[in-house]
Amino acid sequence: MQKRICVFCASSNRIAPQYVDATAQFARLAVIQGYTLVCGGTSKGLMHVLIGAAIEAGGAVEGVVPAFMYQYGWVDKRLAHITIVETMRERKHVMTKDADAIVAFPGAMGTLEELTEVISLKRLGIFCKPIIIFNQNGFYDLLLHFFDDMVKEQMMGSDQRNAWKTVNRVEEILPAIEAEPLWIADLLHYHNSENYGNQ
Repeated sequence: MQKRICVFCASSNRIAPQYVDATAQFARLAVIQGYTLVCGGTSKGLMHVLIGAAIEAGGAVEGVVPAFMYQYGWVDKRLAHITIVETMRERKHVMTKDADAIVAFPGAMGTLEELTEVISLKRLGIFCKPIIIFNQNGFYDLLLHFFDDMVKEQMMGSDQRNAWKTVNRVEEILPAIEAEPLWIADLLHYHNSENYGNQ
């Protein structure tokens, strides 16, 4: 069965070319390695770039789109496989439930919300697959510093930083996925650890 990578990324059409180039490069690399890509499925921003590059490379890519976005015509019509859902919450669930890994590219509030939710789910043993933060050009530096502050203030246990892996270059993403150790789906294991922190 083909492995699936869920990609969270920007929907802005005004972003710098280097983000576009990195997204297209990743899509091609993932297709070469036989991955199916899953994303938000719209014709905007990095989602549009990811879809196009994957299709052009002969790969499989799936989109998950809320009904209101579909009605507004925001769906990328090049997609052969589109799942229409009712809500944004359902969209996240469908995108991630069968994913073998999550990759967060630079993005805005939607991307941030998706990323922090899957980190919380991993902490709870609900989603135990690799989560990769692609910190292109230091985009996520402030967020990662904020996570460190959570640990410093004992709002979060230091071991929770193992829930994600940060990489800085496109070619590091797939090796990081393959190298990620098994996350133990046992809440008590982390609850009882000396580094335990609040959710």
